[in-house]
Amino acid sequence: MQRELIRHFSRHLEREMEMMVYGSGGIPFLAFPTQNSKCRNYEEFGMIRELSDYLDEGKIQLFVVDTVDEESWSLLEGDKASRANRQEAYFQYIVEEVIPLIRQRNAEVPAVTGFSMGANHAVITFLRRPDLFRGVIALSGVYDSDYFYQGWMNPVLYESSPERFLPNMPADHPYIRLYNERKIILCCGQGPWEEDGIRTIKNMDRLFKEKGIHAWCDLWGYDVAHDWPWWYKQMRYFLPFIIEGRE
Repeated sequence: MQRELIRHFSRHLEREMEMMVYGSGGIPFLAFPTQNSKCRNYEEFGMIRELSDYLDEGKIQLFVVDTVDEESWSLLEGDKASRANRQEAYFQYIVEEVIPLIRQRNAEVPAVTGFSMGANHAVITFLRRPDLFRGVIALSGVYDSDYFYQGWMNPVLYESSPERFLPNMPADHPYIRLYNERKIILCCGQGPWEEDGIRTIKNMDRLFKEKGIHAWCDLWGYDVAHDWPWWYKQMRYFLPFIIEGRE
């Protein structure tokens, strides 16, 4: 399997960032790691090994990025406006710096994925820029900025709060058509450590339905925990719906 480390300076974040690339072709996936993690997260926790057949056969290519969660979502005692600004800078980094790097290496339209906090990033990035992606697979996210910001909100954080901006999206907004041309898959277990995920995926499901957005919000069983072994199984189950266009 081809494996590459990319180091580059981000003008939006004003720091060095890294990205791991796995595989040499197929559908590219922008992949967000779990909370506070870096680009080797998927490799360290076995996801690269679990998906090695997809990677070796050229069906997918993974571009796993660093996060700055410790400066934004996770910095609970920090200044909230500064944290929101850091998240916005991270979003701009992904859209204006990472996506062009992916396109340099793979001409296919990418999908986006993530687990836990990575699922939040995946959903935020997809919903804000559906024109850039073919779909999203988000596993065990907590799609509620109040959970991280204790109810605080400003215009910057609003842009990264789909539970806030989706209700206000006009019915004729062009993104609604784009959403419905893509694959939107959110999944959460109902077992240990998934309580807030269950609550927020149900809220997202309601919002999607209210807006006429065709999204698959799937709740798995009461034994399904917020943990890597289940994300292995969920990724293998959902990947064909993105790469093979299954309905």
